[in-house]
Amino acid sequence: MYMKKFLSLIVVVSAILVASSCGSGKKLAYFTNADSISLAASAGLYDAKIMPKDLLTITVNTTDPKAATPFNLSTSVSSGNSTSTAGAGSYLVDNDGYINFPVVGKLYVNGMTKRECEDYVRDNILPYMASDQNPIVTVRMASFKVSVLGEVKSPGIFVVDQEKISILEALARAGDLTIYGKRDNVMLIREDATGQKSVHRMNLNDANLMNSPLYYLQQNDVIYVEMNSVQANNSTIGQSTTLWFSFIGIATSLTSLLINVLRN
Repeated sequence: MYMKKFLSLIVVVSAILVASSCGSGKKLAYFTNADSISLAASAGLYDAKIMPKDLLTITVNTTDPKAATPFNLSTSVSSGNSTSTAGAGSYLVDNDGYINFPVVGKLYVNGMTKRECEDYVRDNILPYMASDQNPIVTVRMASFKVSVLGEVKSPGIFVVDQEKISILEALARAGDLTIYGKRDNVMLIREDATGQKSVHRMNLNDANLMNSPLYYLQQNDVIYVEMNSVQANNSTIGQSTTLWFSFIGIATSLTSLLINVLRN
């Protein structure tokens, strides 16, 4: 009699575990409320801002390559029938937000976008050029990178060539979250231009994240995905929740065997 009740209890517990695992599956989806919110606040194109310790590559080109030579740290000037092209120089933004640019000296670029920096450099070199010169300045952030750690398939540091990356794109580069990753409490560690660090929390289940200033990452951002309670509780017995069901199956089989033995 007691054995039958015990067996029934195990069956009920198994059913509860199965039901709870199905319910938790709803938390695996991103932006579950995307069809019911307004994304008007997300309108507009994102531009990364230059910060101290950024490495910039700056190239100056003109119709006369020789005229651009003084403003490029590395250049290749033609002679004879060969074609010349001005090279790109690398500039490290110092702690005060300055770069030391050839001929013109120190330029304050902290907080500027790529386009603003290009215009600023061009305005500063124009006085040193002939009036018929029309310099083209190209600026790129050579050190834009983000880090993704924790419960993702391929954690690592990722270099961003296009100087723009969203939280979803960063997670995609890391192979997406594992089923054990907390999607409703992803940690973002960010450092501002003064070196002050801050910690932010993001809910990937909520589509309002796309309206947040956290949606697009800044250079040197660190994303950390914590493990959920299921993985934390099961970490001592393995990496797969199937072990739970294996244990329940074995216990059920042993109980049935014991009942049969007692009956005989």
